[in-house]
Amino acid sequence: MVVATKSRPRISLRSTPGCTRITPYANRAFTMLLALKIDVDTLRGTRDGVPSLVTLLRKHGADATFLWSLGPDHTGRAIRRVFRPGFVGKVRRTSVVKHYGVTTLLYGTLLPGPDIGRRAADVMRAVRDDGFEVGIHTWDHIRWQDGVGAADAEWTRAEMDRACQRFTDIFGAAPKTHGAAGWQMNVHALRLTQRLGFDYCSDGRGTHPHLPVWNAELIRCPQFPTTLPTLDELIGREGITEGNVAAHLLERTRESNAPGHVFTLHAELEGRRLAPVFEQLLAGWKAQGWRLVSTRTLYDSVQPMALPRCETGPGEVSGRSGTLLVQGPEFLADVDLAAAQ
Repeated sequence: MVVATKSRPRISLRSTPGCTRITPYANRAFTMLLALKIDVDTLRGTRDGVPSLVTLLRKHGADATFLWSLGPDHTGRAIRRVFRPGFVGKVRRTSVVKHYGVTTLLYGTLLPGPDIGRRAADVMRAVRDDGFEVGIHTWDHIRWQDGVGAADAEWTRAEMDRACQRFTDIFGAAPKTHGAAGWQMNVHALRLTQRLGFDYCSDGRGTHPHLPVWNAELIRCPQFPTTLPTLDELIGREGITEGNVAAHLLERTRESNAPGHVFTLHAELEGRRLAPVFEQLLAGWKAQGWRLVSTRTLYDSVQPMALPRCETGPGEVSGRSGTLLVQGPEFLADVDLAAAQ
């Protein structure tokens, strides 16, 4: 059941600083780590984009984490977002038909939505067997992205349980990480990241790893947010094109960054038409001295419970329509807790 929930102040990633305290990374000597998080949204992306990405990653000696959509492909139902501010502009900028294909854009409307987990489980297992980390993206991408923001605990639990059960059926083991579809979460989903036994998650956007705090409630499952803009957020804005977007993004990673970075890419984009751009990024990041890793490698490089505790909630990200889960300032950063005792 989806119900209306009490609104709370939005966080802006464009104007609100992240946590001010940088946690010591005691588990490793300083190394420039850039994690590649691959969101797989559709059947076409799973079957066609993923093998292409695996080939590119192997060619460049890069690791990555693959997050799977495990249930029905209802991509066509995204048409309901047409009245959302910024959505039509994003569709025009990013050539959705060229990236996703007409058939995919009809799934869930004029065509029945195929079950991705049943029809492409072999691809998913092959990626795991090739040494890459695998985790959950969602059960039904469109249903989660459009529904979780106003959903109650029962609806949220049912969706996450479906995804976990299908993951276990496919891989023979319980999932250990989760990256929310569309960076959409609610407090019930955050609580479930603890209860379902995930080691860590990458559900939102932000500046560096943290323990999320939602309305003063601490969630003890660490978050490793996406720190860099995605290609579809950049292309078509401020003179950025497919031809120069790699150079633009590489300029942002020119300086070292102790907490590292998380870059989210999509099998439907970088695994297909934007594959040449992604290869430019791989070569460029290696030249800058970044070690290209899975998000688990970032997790293994920190002391999770020593991470800063940061306010987390709905916020805006430039180039993306609607609100997403966004990291805010450190919780009670201006309070001397020792003096308050």
